[in-house]
Amino acid sequence: MRVVTAAEMKKLDQLTIEEYGVPGLVLMENAGRQVVEVIRQVLGNVRGKVVTVFVGKGNNGGDGFVIARHLSNMGAEVKVLALADVKEIKGDAAVNLEIWQKMGQGVYSLHQIDGINIVRLVLMNTDLIVDAIYGTGFHGKMRERVGRIVEVLNGSGKPIVAVDIPSGLEADTGRAHGPCIQAAHTVTFALPKLGLILEPGADYAGELHVADISIPPALIEKEAPQHYLITAELVKEWLPPRPSAAHKGSFGRVLVVAGSRGMTGAAYLVGESALRSGAGLITVAVPESLHDIMESKLSEVMTIPLPDTGNGSLSRSARQSILTLLESAGVLALGPGISTLPEVVAMVRELLPSVRVPCVLDADALNALAGEVEIMRKVQAPVIITPHPGEMARLMNITTTEIQENRLSVAEKAAVTWNVITLLKGARTVVAAPNGAIYINPTGNPGMATGGSGDVLTGVIASLIAQGLEPVQAASAGAFIHGLAGDLSAKEKGMIGLTAGDIISNLPAATREIVERQ
Repeated sequence: MRVVTAAEMKKLDQLTIEEYGVPGLVLMENAGRQVVEVIRQVLGNVRGKVVTVFVGKGNNGGDGFVIARHLSNMGAEVKVLALADVKEIKGDAAVNLEIWQKMGQGVYSLHQIDGINIVRLVLMNTDLIVDAIYGTGFHGKMRERVGRIVEVLNGSGKPIVAVDIPSGLEADTGRAHGPCIQAAHTVTFALPKLGLILEPGADYAGELHVADISIPPALIEKEAPQHYLITAELVKEWLPPRPSAAHKGSFGRVLVVAGSRGMTGAAYLVGESALRSGAGLITVAVPESLHDIMESKLSEVMTIPLPDTGNGSLSRSARQSILTLLESAGVLALGPGISTLPEVVAMVRELLPSVRVPCVLDADALNALAGEVEIMRKVQAPVIITPHPGEMARLMNITTTEIQENRLSVAEKAAVTWNVITLLKGARTVVAAPNGAIYINPTGNPGMATGGSGDVLTGVIASLIAQGLEPVQAASAGAFIHGLAGDLSAKEKGMIGLTAGDIISNLPAATREIVERQ
């Protein structure tokens, strides 16, 4: 599913009106009807229910009048409160205001008064609130008077349905610079806006409903950018079939190079997650002095010893052994737990230009490249990097705060500059490809912020590449499956105390949920 900025959506609206001849009033009518359908899902039979609609002066407010009209026609008691001067309402919104007034319905204006006590009084006898105050064009901070009313709405305990976007939220960034509607449901039109997908916007939006308002699909395909929300339907399209005559060699071979003294768990987690994600054959290569430990930890994954410094870390000479092993592997997963000792760093930097299979670089492999990021452009095969914000900050030589404030642009810049697929971890993981495509992952939960979770993701992605997915598909699908497995684990056990092992145990169930989706 495509994701758009406010300007991109505005252009799609304009082209629908100008090139396809769909009147703006029809789009507004469709939008209002779609919100009403969600309200009916929330309230059930709306007859006799009390709904309070808060409107602004723009098209968002016009949608609010359409909503009010249809709810009233269905037998609901509807109150409309305007937070702007109704004389300033123009265009299609004014047409719907006039229809509402001709129905004998009033609009109570809060434009020139504080109105807090009036709002509180009205809400005492309200079953549901509709937020149609500000639309996707809003940015910055709302006026203090409106902000105080928004805070009252949020504190009312009543369910709020936001029209297109919660008022106070920036459509392009997902940021709120002051009071912002905390919606239980948001009905957004045609396509999700970036700010509804990114955090903290996703939290303000509540349950997101994407509603068709008759924007032609061909227009979306032609004009909308290559920014996507990863969905179960999309991942299902990417996952390869499992033929009845298949054997273990049919689903690819993964080589994992990971671990050092005290970090054998990282190697275990990558290997086990690759296995649980469907790859046919997995080999975990570790420093020789740790090999016996890995033999006992992994019973269904092959293990191989690599040249060791004698201190439980890879020696520089491990490079040639790894290249030899890659002759029979389809993908390399490199980095978790290998340490940042000078000899390991040198080995990683010398190894990568000779790698000729897709590789997933994580953790210490990324730390080894800090200050030498141009090495990634020398790899003779697709590269996926999976940094968390701290690792990305080291690679780009900026602060973690700067990374978090500009997650999409940072991931996109890294992908284009280094010619790698960049998976920036965090709430709403971002996957950026060198060709400009961006995928945003909606699955996952705070319980997954635990040691080893990233190692599991590395194994999932490597496994999917081995099974035949294109690297950008593997990164995006891997993020979705990994997050869904975490969500299933949280449902079973709660978020507190969730472990990486819990995520691994639910990888097959997550994949099954996707594959069996109707």
